[in-house]
Parts: sequence; C-alpha cells; structure tokens
Amino acid sequence: MKHVFVVDDEQNIRDILQKYIENEGYKVTLFSDGRQVYEEMLRLKPDLLVIDIMMPHLDGLELCKKIRAVSDVPIIFVSARDGEFDRILGLELGGDDYLTKPFSPRELMVRMKNIFKRLEKSTAVTTLQTLSIRDVTIDLERRYIERDGQEIRFTTKEYELLVFLTKNKGKPYTRDELLEFIWGYEYAGDGRLVDDLVKRIRKKLDQHQSLVELSTIWGYGYRINE
Repeated sequence: MKHVFVVDDEQNIRDILQKYIENEGYKVTLFSDGRQVYEEMLRLKPDLLVIDIMMPHLDGLELCKKIRAVSDVPIIFVSARDGEFDRILGLELGGDDYLTKPFSPRELMVRMKNIFKRLEKSTAVTTLQTLSIRDVTIDLERRYIERDGQEIRFTTKEYELLVFLTKNKGKPYTRDELLEFIWGYEYAGDGRLVDDLVKRIRKKLDQHQSLVELSTIWGYGYRINE
C-alpha cells in the first residue's frame, strides 16, 4: 500500500485530502506543520508527500530542501501563491508538481497516480539494466546515476529527463514534447519548467566535471549529444 504524507496547516484541507487519498486505497499520515515531517519521513519512508508552501515554523520550501538532501521521494507542492516565480522556485528546489489553491482534490489524485505510474514504469523489469553516456552510468533498476564511481543525486524529474534524453541520444525534442513526457499532461505550455530542469541537470553534471553534453537547439528544444 502506498503511503502519502499530507503536510498542511489548514485542518479542513487535511481532512478533505485524507478522505480522497484513502478512498484511492492509499495510507495517509497528516501533519499540521513541517517540524516533525523530516524525522518521520526517515522512519516511515513515505512514497509521496503533499506539502503546503505557506506554513508556520518551517515552510514547505525549507522542508523540501531538507528532504532533497537525503531523498528523491516525490513531492507535490500546494500553495495559495499562484505566481510564476513561486511555481518555478518550488520545482527548482526539487518539487515534482505544483497545484495552486483552491484546487480540485480529484486533480491532485490524477497527478499523484501519474507520478506513481511513471515510477512503476521506470522501475519495471527490463532487459536493459544500465545506460551509459560519455562518463556517466545510469543504473535503471536502482535509479542510481554515477560518474567515476561517485553518485550524482537527481530529483525524480531530473532523473526522468536525463534517462529519456539518454535513451534517445542525438535526437532533439521540443519543450512541449518534454513537458508531455515529464509531467504526462499539458502544463500550461510553460517551457520555463523544462528550461529550469535542464539548467539543474547541467549544473549537477558540471559539479561532477562530467563530459555529458546537454545541448540547446535554439528555437526548438534540447538533446543529449552522442
């Protein structure tokens, strides 16, 4: 049974989400603020977290930073702030999705299921166990990326994009095509989400002095060079 953490300081939202998530057959643990979440995450190892950004004591963005230092567990942000900057910042810090309040609980369920389906698909048994591109090796079974024996930590979306482009190395993809692949649905045509994801991947590869080249095709999109 999948285990979902819901972290929100509004009790009515916690209650509504608990009802919907449990009706889908998932286990739910509720938190009214972010202070206890980190320790409980290490102990209970949830499969996904739904985190409100605007919370007292420890806000959702700071909580996400702590979690991302040790785990790539999927995170969906919910927030009353609907500005593009807030959405991009949430995703840049490692969030997998972002919903603006008020939102439909059914839409949240669809996005949660979509994340779980993609994770299951990527970890399904396959004859292809590893991918290699230049000096980087990707272990598909363990979802582990390394260069010269050192792990490069990626968030779920960073990992999915790198694997997708590596499997299709040399082929360019538009931002809309990559949005459809990474999020699995129309994301308001916001190409900046892809740009930001690519920027983060490049930064991590550069930090490990990797030779992998993720190229920009001006006016079109991106590709990984063979």
